[in-house]
Amino acid sequence: MSEKPLRILCFGAHPDDADFRFAGFAMHYRALGHQVKFVSLTNGDHGHQSQGGLTLVRRRYAEAMAAAKIADVEYEVLDISDTELEASIENRKTVIRIIRQYAPDLVLCHRACDYHADHRAVGQLVQDASYLLTVPHVCPLTPHLSIPPVVAYLFDRFTRPEPFRADVALDTDSLFERKARMAACHESQVYEWLPYNDNHLADVPTDPEERFRWFVAKHEKRFMIDADLLRPVLKRIYGEQRGSSIRTAEALMFSEYGLSVTPEIRQRLFPFIP
Repeated sequence: MSEKPLRILCFGAHPDDADFRFAGFAMHYRALGHQVKFVSLTNGDHGHQSQGGLTLVRRRYAEAMAAAKIADVEYEVLDISDTELEASIENRKTVIRIIRQYAPDLVLCHRACDYHADHRAVGQLVQDASYLLTVPHVCPLTPHLSIPPVVAYLFDRFTRPEPFRADVALDTDSLFERKARMAACHESQVYEWLPYNDNHLADVPTDPEERFRWFVAKHEKRFMIDADLLRPVLKRIYGEQRGSSIRTAEALMFSEYGLSVTPEIRQRLFPFIP
């Protein structure tokens, strides 16, 4: 571990986004004693076919806290309504304050090209905040940073206007069941809303352990597809033999905003990656 623990800040749009795309990285950081915080910029109050409002907000908050316990991370959920997040000045200032107060070495977020308007807004907000973090007269009551953090994007499969380019890829095979346990804490999503929205709610088993195994199979298939898409990068990082056999993976793409990533900075930020 580096002499000073790293501070890692991951923004998602909803109370499960960071969990799906960054849990493996987060677990590696925590195993080395580094600090990790997840922030959901909305409260998830619209993410269900029958529940909503206060009931769903409280449920999704409890799910996020349960997931945080499994990964041993800090988790904050902002009280902004799901599906209504905007890249507004007010929200930009909120993001600036959160980043400044946490003083991270690395900030993660969605890209500003995505199927979900909330995801796009997160990417835009972090992008817009990146330079302003060092400007003293912006949000002057929250001390500015002298050096901006590195900013990176969570993996996605979108190709327009630009495909995701993986700068860092992580083998998550050894952590996969723990990742699945973490994701499965979001019961309202993985067992209810997402199956409903995909028109296969009737396929979800009722027995808790059978239901979890059903979810693990679906979750693993998703990340196996990602690993295949990331195969050239995995081989480059882990070598031909290991890179060819990795079944599940996560990846990050460095942003042009924030601190530039030198080989030395990359090595410091990702001590668990060859």
